[in-house]
Amino acid sequence: MVSFASLVGENAEVLEERSFQLLLLANVMPPLGSALMSPVLDSLLDPFGASAANIGLMMSAFTAPAIVMIPIAGVIADRYGRRPVILVGLLLFGVAGTAIALTTSFRVALALRFLQGIGFAALTPIIITSIGDLYTGPKEATAQGLRFTGSGLAQTVFPLAAGVMVVMAWQYPFFLYALAFPIAAVIYRYFEEPVASETTDTDDRPLSEQLENLWALVSQRRAAAMVVARGTPNIVWIGFLTYNSIIVVELMDGTPAQAGVLAALGSLSYAISATQAGRITATFDSRLYPLVAMNVALAGGISVVFLTGSLWLAYLGISMMGIGFGVLLSLYRSIITNMAPPSLRGGLVSLGEGMGRVTSTATPIAMGIGIAVSTPYVGFGASVQLVGIVTSLLAAAVGIACLLVLSAAPPIRAVDYRSTE
Repeated sequence: MVSFASLVGENAEVLEERSFQLLLLANVMPPLGSALMSPVLDSLLDPFGASAANIGLMMSAFTAPAIVMIPIAGVIADRYGRRPVILVGLLLFGVAGTAIALTTSFRVALALRFLQGIGFAALTPIIITSIGDLYTGPKEATAQGLRFTGSGLAQTVFPLAAGVMVVMAWQYPFFLYALAFPIAAVIYRYFEEPVASETTDTDDRPLSEQLENLWALVSQRRAAAMVVARGTPNIVWIGFLTYNSIIVVELMDGTPAQAGVLAALGSLSYAISATQAGRITATFDSRLYPLVAMNVALAGGISVVFLTGSLWLAYLGISMMGIGFGVLLSLYRSIITNMAPPSLRGGLVSLGEGMGRVTSTATPIAMGIGIAVSTPYVGFGASVQLVGIVTSLLAAAVGIACLLVLSAAPPIRAVDYRSTE
């Protein structure tokens, strides 16, 4: 009989540990910030008096504050602990998200989405950091992968529920954000601070010194290369999500439903592949070669999606892309969390996650410009294909270059006085 351990690896027992179970519980909410909105945006046009041109601001208002707030949340978590930051993030995320159901003002809804984005900044990066605090080696990589698997499953299941609920009333999907309140109560009651109290007791260390230590860490070649590499998989994934419906409907003569299946298959494939992060870490002496291979799978798979006129080949391509995406993000996060001492880990992880938000925000803009410039010369359809392939190849090339820099760079020097005493 096939067991879960045989699928995930020898560190599957991490799922039996209460601290990790609680982090997985908290991790249910952040993916819903964007995923829950995707199937309901069209239904919000009339209630908010919005247009098809500006309803997308409901997404931008959520993603934009995280670019600045994620690094700030990381520094705060290093000074005062992970638990209080996660609690504040859950409450803010839940209050702001649920309150959208109580207004018909588009401006108020945008402001609430902005606040919800701040709440998001205090969740995913700090949850990732907490996993790095609790575990090391293959076990930590397994935990990071399983967390990412949970995100993929949430992004697959909850949008389906939102799609059903919005048919009954446009407000109903937003009440799903109220799940943050019982989750916060459970975290408050049972989750213990994962770092020692002396690590977060920083009354004797000025903020300026903490920031100087963080800069001294991230300016080293190994750390800088990983922060940059962390943003590259997002380029490919967001590029696909942005043009998924155009690829399927316009270039393949498919339907919006088939575009939804393609996106769901991508989420499912990265959710499954992320479970293998710990096994890969334990199997290979160096993670360089599997990471290079996953970059190739990422770019190759999405190139198939953009190039092919067959929906079945697109399903194959998106599955390959999802495998690369799931393994890359899980291992990148594992590497980054292990580069910093506990008193700087939140800051470094948050810089990496912030880089992911930057590339996620910039990619649709850059691709849109590229398509607009090239369309007069090659036509719209060929322009979408060309820009999509070039973008994915460039992202993979940058990722591989960062890995080569990482492999050639000297080990990280200790920069925090607490780690050298």
